[in-house]
Amino acid sequence: MKMKDKKLRLGVVGYCPPTKFDENKALEYIRDAYNHVIADFPEHEITVVSGVTNVGVLKLAYEEAKKRNWRTAGVGCKKAYEFDWFPTDEEPIIVGENWGDESSTFLNSIDILIRIGGSKQSLEESVEMKKGGKQVIEYDLPALN
Repeated sequence: MKMKDKKLRLGVVGYCPPTKFDENKALEYIRDAYNHVIADFPEHEITVVSGVTNVGVLKLAYEEAKKRNWRTAGVGCKKAYEFDWFPTDEEPIIVGENWGDESSTFLNSIDILIRIGGSKQSLEESVEMKKGGKQVIEYDLPALN
């Protein structure tokens, strides 16, 4: 099979521990978003870029990417060392000490952003992407107690 010439980097953000959420619903949203992207960009090789860690929405996004034989990459801050990492295809990029320090590097490395629920940081990243004129696919998912 010939390698696809066109490349698309798909960022995924959303809930991470300690926030609890409906993982089945989140996975449904991830699959829906991925299917929309495939429909819009059928000729592209897709790389899912998320926050390096193998937890929460990020883990679900990476696992679904692998099921589709998509590539994976990660951008995080030094706090990511406190968690297990997903074994991404690309060497992870670590920027800054605290959550959010990596946001601009992450946003500059992607073409489209998918947000599944998420924290203040996820919401801010969605706003920044839109300001930059880039596509954002958003799903509101309530946090569980």
